[in-house]
Amino acid sequence: MTRKLFLRSSMAIGICLLFGFMGAIATQAGIEGWYPELNKPWFNPPDSMFGPVWLFMYILMGVAAGIVWSKGFYHKWVKTALYHFGFQLLLNGSWSLLFFGLQKPFLAFLNIIALFILILLTFKWFKIVNKIAAYLLIPYAVWVLYAMALNFEIWRLN
Repeated sequence: MTRKLFLRSSMAIGICLLFGFMGAIATQAGIEGWYPELNKPWFNPPDSMFGPVWLFMYILMGVAAGIVWSKGFYHKWVKTALYHFGFQLLLNGSWSLLFFGLQKPFLAFLNIIALFILILLTFKWFKIVNKIAAYLLIPYAVWVLYAMALNFEIWRLN
């Protein structure tokens, strides 16, 4: 691993974890009073699973973004890939605010649909720059797809 790749991946992981931390703050507001009272589908995982899974996803996302960034921000494909990544990260962070903070599962569902579409576009652009970086996003895409189904069912049941 080159020094440039290590530094950029570390910075990207830090940015992803920052967004995760902000999401965790929004989550705390809803998880203490509102969320436990909701009807949940049979495939709802234990609450203790979410933190470790998201931590792992943010690290993978950061490594992937660091790989792309290390190819040189001057390149138009790198810029395009990272802009998509940044927008999906904003949608990722806003989901927790909508779902837990504002307690609006339907708006959160619309948000997560847009998030999933942006993840697919980010995957496409990352793949143009570096296939390994793109493949690191696959677990994230699958997890968000699962979260989308969970979000939909919670909205439908309540």
